[in-house]
Amino acid sequence: MPIAENAHRVAVLALEQVVGLDLGTPSQVLGAARDALGHRRYAVDVCTPTGSPVRSAARFHVLPDHGLELTRTADTVVVPGIHGGAPLTEGTVDPAVGEALRAAHGRGARIVSICTGAFVLAAAGLLDDRPAATHWAHAGAFRALYPKVKLDPDVLFIDDGEILTSAGVAAGIDLCLHVIRRDHGAEVANRAARRCVVPPWREGGQAQYTEHPVPEVGATGTAPTREWALARLDQPLTLRALAGHARMSVRTFTRRFREETGASPARWLLQQRVDRARLLLETTDLGVDRVARRSGFGTAAALRQRFQASIGVPPTAYRRTFRGHA
Repeated sequence: MPIAENAHRVAVLALEQVVGLDLGTPSQVLGAARDALGHRRYAVDVCTPTGSPVRSAARFHVLPDHGLELTRTADTVVVPGIHGGAPLTEGTVDPAVGEALRAAHGRGARIVSICTGAFVLAAAGLLDDRPAATHWAHAGAFRALYPKVKLDPDVLFIDDGEILTSAGVAAGIDLCLHVIRRDHGAEVANRAARRCVVPPWREGGQAQYTEHPVPEVGATGTAPTREWALARLDQPLTLRALAGHARMSVRTFTRRFREETGASPARWLLQQRVDRARLLLETTDLGVDRVARRSGFGTAAALRQRFQASIGVPPTAYRRTFRGHA
């Protein structure tokens, strides 16, 4: 398919341990954006730091046609996710890569990261005091390495003007469709989404995909009370009742609970009820009213309000995503 004369030039910078899906997403999704004549609106090329092959996280080699010189003329530079390397472990990046990214940003190029590519942008100093997204599973490590970045682990992507970052893996598709929508409007983006056989817009953020494992129950502290509460989520559970079960004062129980779980009893209980509702929505045909009662929210209205606030989508949309139409 021919490329339009005024096509937007995109450089995809592949580093060692690049994630294969992230690497291919810009070419596939941006390449699906066409003008009225069917010409591609984006010219997407891949480069590596030295122009030499790099090994992907899937153990195949990427054979590029360009080195970092491609970033000097690109309108947009995309950094796909990586599964290893100094940006993820030490908070540093190859000086040549960092300089190339800062230079591209300095001359006005748009900078985009997918998944853990945000670590590379942060290591280059491009995300200081900015909001950013990355894969939810790496949020803790990201915060520890880059405390100056305003990380939001719940969203699918963040558009901060000339710098855009996405959450993990498939969220790169959402971000690329957003870029098309921003550059060429909803109609072009919707056609691109249809070519890629994906929805043009996903409801909610990555909070709906995040795992919240139940803490291991022990025999001391507040653990027995947490186990007791998990068996009674469909019943009213007050702070006084929880403290009474633990045979502690409310004040002592609250302090011990926070020390052991990192959350207040109320917040922990809300999260467990949301997780119970998620499980019921995914695995049963129960109506929203019954899901609300079984998870302890009482009414469908209360469930919708809490579920939307916590997950970012209403219960029915969540069920459609993970189970199909009941």
